[in-house]
Amino acid sequence: MKCSRCGREVRGLSMSYFNTQDICDKCTTKEESHPKYKEARTAESAAIQSGIYNFNGIGLPSELR
Repeated sequence: MKCSRCGREVRGLSMSYFNTQDICDKCTTKEESHPKYKEARTAESAAIQSGIYNFNGIGLPSELR
């Protein structure tokens, strides 16, 4: 498998909270330290509670690209 964000070959991936990319643990760690991470998690949680299960995220900040 390849990380959708950095292209690194990995064994497992997680879904980004900012968009729909499948990302590696290294990119997940970078994402978790971003100032808008809490906002992204809150927005996803609100979407799920509203019945929106295909939420596309709040958008990937340019500094995480």
